[in-house]
Amino acid sequence: MSAFVTVIAPSAPRRRVPMAACVCLLSFTAFWAAQRAAHVSMIDLMVYRAEGATVRAGGDLYALRATAAHLPTTYPPFAALLFTPLTLLDTAPLRALATAGNLALLLVFVRLSLKLVGHARGETVWWVAAPAVWCEPVWTTLRYGQINLLLAVLVLWDLCRRPAGGHDRWTGVGLGLASAVKLTPALFPVFLLATGVVAHLGGGNGRPWLRHARGAAAVFAGATLSAAAALPYDSWRFWTDMVFRVGRVGHAEETANQALRGVLARSLHTPDPGALWTVCAAVVAALGLASAVRAELRGRRPWAVCACAVTALLVSPVSWTHHWVWCVPVVLLLWTRGHRAPALGTLLVFCSYVPWWVPHGSGRPELRQGGVEFALSALYGAAGALLLVLAWTSLPKPGRGVERVKPSRRSRTS
Repeated sequence: MSAFVTVIAPSAPRRRVPMAACVCLLSFTAFWAAQRAAHVSMIDLMVYRAEGATVRAGGDLYALRATAAHLPTTYPPFAALLFTPLTLLDTAPLRALATAGNLALLLVFVRLSLKLVGHARGETVWWVAAPAVWCEPVWTTLRYGQINLLLAVLVLWDLCRRPAGGHDRWTGVGLGLASAVKLTPALFPVFLLATGVVAHLGGGNGRPWLRHARGAAAVFAGATLSAAAALPYDSWRFWTDMVFRVGRVGHAEETANQALRGVLARSLHTPDPGALWTVCAAVVAALGLASAVRAELRGRRPWAVCACAVTALLVSPVSWTHHWVWCVPVVLLLWTRGHRAPALGTLLVFCSYVPWWVPHGSGRPELRQGGVEFALSALYGAAGALLLVLAWTSLPKPGRGVERVKPSRRSRTS
């Protein structure tokens, strides 16, 4: 466990880079062997493939029930368009390609996470990625053949770029595409919009953030409209009906659901927390966005990005454990900013597979949890709440060792 965090130290000589790469590749090889030994089905990848096949066949995308588990389509139609190439491969080579692709994306994700927190050095990427692949959100992302790492890479790539003048034609592309594939990342453009508005109301120049949000919105709209042109019936059905049916994704109380809605469902022993969840989600969204905007305007983009990511995970109707791959930059941020105990605690939570310690599965035992079981099944959400608290309390006050972001420039990475 300590290997994950102790590597954030001054860079070793270049001769150690090959050793770090070898250790990482050995870890990845062992991981791949463990996945094969576990006979993972990569069930979500098979759903993506079925969606692509349905698009090619002109079928009803949201009537689809794929695999033996009869899983439905839950993403916007634009995602199904992107999944059509998956039908060109048989399942065995597709699984191998998806695993290799996700391992490569993990390296990119770690690289961008280190860049975000100010420690983007070559050998450190290998040292961090080697144990990161074994943490529960990353393990299950690869186990199910999920796209969480791809979406996180798109978001971080967009937010970590520093184009000349703070803006170019690629600004907002990553956020817009990620939001068009899956709605949860759409909170990032909202965060940029809110930052720009607050900066403007405070007498500053909010245009850099507003341009970034506008670019993301334009890409999202373009992708969504292109899907509507190709799949008009499915697009109409999704945006007028399916997007509001949160129950289609799965039971709220499932232990794998680490969103606020799941925590409330398990604590209240009810499959639908109803209006209480709506109110709580609105409050958490407001507080989380306030923390992110506050950090951004004080030039602390790492805190802002992680706070926004955690807020999105908490307020989403369903955030399965594999959605929490954002634990990687969160741990790195906490460690590099001197919050060693919270960093180690967060690392322990996400590497312990703790949600699976409690009864789950058939019979919906999560509706009958005791106090200890509930506490264990709520630890991802608790770790996210801790991050939001630290994002608010750990920033120095203006005039005490920190300056606000200059209005004419984009926020710097602290």
